[in-house]
Amino acid sequence: MQENVVRAAFGSQDFILETGKVAKQANGSVTVQYGGTVVLVTACMSKGIKEGQDFFPLTVEYQEKTYAAGRIPGGFFKREGRPSESEILTARLIDRPIRPLFPKGFLNEVQIISVVLSSDGENDPDILAVNGASAALMISDIPFNGPLVCCRVANVDGRIILNPTYAELEKADLEVIIAANNKGVVMLESKAKEVNEELYMEAVNTGSKALEDMIRLQEEFQKKFGKKKSEVGLKKTDPELLKKVEDSSIGRLKEIYQIGNKDEREEQVDLLSAELQEKLACETCTVSQIKSALVEVEKEQVRNKILLENSRVDGRSFTEIRPISCEVAVLPRTHGSSLFTRGQTQSLAVTTLGTGEDEQMIEALEGEKFKSFMLHYSFPPFSVGETAPLRGPGRREIGHGALAEKALLAVMPTKEKFPYTIRVVSEILESNGSSSMATVCAATLSLMDAGVPIKDTVAGVALGLVKNATKTVILTDISGLEDHFGDMDFKVAGTRSGVTAVQLDLKIDGIDLGLLKKCLMQAKDARLVILDKMNASLEKPRQELSSFAPRIEVLKINTEKIGELIGPGGKTIKAIIAATGASIDIQDDGTVLVGSTDAAKSADAIKMIKAITEDVEVGRIYIAKVKRIMPFGAFCEIAPRKEGLVHVSELSSTFVKKVEEVVKIGDEFKVKVIGIDELGRINLSKKQAEETS
Repeated sequence: MQENVVRAAFGSQDFILETGKVAKQANGSVTVQYGGTVVLVTACMSKGIKEGQDFFPLTVEYQEKTYAAGRIPGGFFKREGRPSESEILTARLIDRPIRPLFPKGFLNEVQIISVVLSSDGENDPDILAVNGASAALMISDIPFNGPLVCCRVANVDGRIILNPTYAELEKADLEVIIAANNKGVVMLESKAKEVNEELYMEAVNTGSKALEDMIRLQEEFQKKFGKKKSEVGLKKTDPELLKKVEDSSIGRLKEIYQIGNKDEREEQVDLLSAELQEKLACETCTVSQIKSALVEVEKEQVRNKILLENSRVDGRSFTEIRPISCEVAVLPRTHGSSLFTRGQTQSLAVTTLGTGEDEQMIEALEGEKFKSFMLHYSFPPFSVGETAPLRGPGRREIGHGALAEKALLAVMPTKEKFPYTIRVVSEILESNGSSSMATVCAATLSLMDAGVPIKDTVAGVALGLVKNATKTVILTDISGLEDHFGDMDFKVAGTRSGVTAVQLDLKIDGIDLGLLKKCLMQAKDARLVILDKMNASLEKPRQELSSFAPRIEVLKINTEKIGELIGPGGKTIKAIIAATGASIDIQDDGTVLVGSTDAAKSADAIKMIKAITEDVEVGRIYIAKVKRIMPFGAFCEIAPRKEGLVHVSELSSTFVKKVEEVVKIGDEFKVKVIGIDELGRINLSKKQAEETS
């Protein structure tokens, strides 16, 4: 074994941590290997903090280098550019569990960078990156209350597998990413195909037990190779100032937190803050310090109201859901739309149906893949009554959209049943807690309004936690204030049959499995209530698509005819598209998807496709176009590159002296196939076609 290496069995492979070989100028640096996948993770810390800084600036970056999989990037520049959606989601996966484990009041800037150096195409590097981030922090001089360990478990064919491969995940009906420490679970990220809560907890329990050895491995790693932790200053509120702010505000705050309306409550808090600043500001006490002290007093007030008075700020019981309203078909020209409102959180979801041409191509380490279902989440500043520049989607927006998309995947129809590309956009119009779960509800109703044959209705709800040394309270349907001052954000989505997605984030060190199960069951009770509200608005998908949506017809052709349909350089298929305006998607198995909002144009395209790909049948009527005239008859095209002869005797029921007397080049008319000889030559009859009609 190399000098700076530790390893342990972890699922089907050895998990290997190494340090001291590369990136030695970072505060902490490790390489993590599992199978043929290798990730380099570094942790760096600033030497001081900026003047006036009052937050912890942690940034996490994750990069997948295509050389890791032996490929050259696509595009003009042939190098990696801005982070992909997958890279952003993995960066969030690293950030979320490590953030609460830094000491309170620690404000030095910290940056974690994870780079995938090698990919074996079997093992996902995301788990390695999370473990590597903790290991790099553990051996660095950066203050960190680790270790944190992470694994993925999946239920495949009735077996719970630790660290499944990509191939095994394709067959899984449950996938759970678990991050944990010595105190319990810190983070969960899951997708499922309507599994029950018992199976979900079994998977979490299996993963948690497997992580015990990984905790010991990181502790051993730190003991052997760790640096002494730096003594950095931790920002603490001056006790004297805190006492002054508390004495001057506690009475008013008790009154303010009797106000249920968010806007009125925030206005009163702002007025109180301004009064405190005017009263207490001095040379030794800045406005920023007064604001920070007031936030601490507010937090204590809100938590005490819950823990000591058994009351929430808006007066609800701990399990009560805010008022819900659901509307569908709210927009006149979209393919499907809905408006879901829960308390002061509101999502407008719009569904758009497209063809195969609209699929999203994703270039990932494991190769190219295509998405036919996309859910995008938008969070404009007006949703919380603020002003801010409009830019592209931020990491939070991408993360919330991905969670809602994951929640709906289990009920989406197969491509064979519903051959459309589907995009749902959730516009958050108001936000006061759990906008991602409102998105799940609104998106479900929008899909049903569009006529997408989803298997069942999906609803989502967020739970919170307020915990002290003696009491624990679980809150159903948390508001923004309860999320901000609470200890947990636990989001669960699913149908009546089971769970489809879970996301857990904590602000405390961890929770045990018993508490986690209570939260899961409380979420189920709330989900069933929300599903009843949604079904009262729209119980099942509409039978008919919107008149504005494209109609897609599915044909099956002989695979040997694909080349004929495409034509040299795509000439034939382009001509059909140009003539009809329909979209045509030809697949390798001979499936042809024809899409158009105009039924007549779609029918024309299908007719042309069939004429090219179907064998000529004796007795069938075709539209013929005269291409050449000979003394003995006219050669006519009945389909692209398919010609037949109308003999002079078959041009008319009367005697024809000259072919030109009856037809000329370019004429079109009906013909009947009256024979195909052994050489494949086609004989046509104009007069028999006329007699038939």
